Amino acid sequence: MLRYALILFFVLCGAWLLLSGHWTVLLLSLGIASVLLVVLCAKRLGILDAEGLPLRLLPGLARYAPWLAGQIVSASVDVARRIVDPRLPISPSIIHVDAGQRSAVGRVSYANSITLTPGTISLDVADNQIEVHALTDDAAEELTQGEMARRVCSMEDE
Repeated sequence: MLRYALILFFVLCGAWLLLSGHWTVLLLSLGIASVLLVVLCAKRLGILDAEGLPLRLLPGLARYAPWLAGQIVSASVDVARRIVDPRLPISPSIIHVDAGQRSAVGRVSYANSITLTPGTISLDVADNQIEVHALTDDAAEELTQGEMARRVCSMEDE
């Protein structure tokens, strides 16, 4: 538990320094106080564990994030084209996709990836299924093929 508290402390301090850009004694001390308060709250809530701080996913995330960014751009262009050109079909549907990830963090990562991709949104995550609203048949078909699910599983297996 102390290990996760220290990791969280240093990660939050680094994020605070990067985002604030201020190096005065007053602001640095307020930043450290804020970080300590967050770490203490996390300890009290009991979320300082491997699931609350999934550092093991970082190597796989380095490969997954660029692929996901490409999918987001591609889907954004597709949705924008369908908005601009009314002749392109929109066929909303609700589908269920399998979520075969090993952990809750993996399933949530998969559901969030679906929602981040324009044209699809995760409605419900239950057991090993995710209920998804898809704007088009193409978006639904792409999800049922399972490429995103395989990549999230690969990220999780690192």
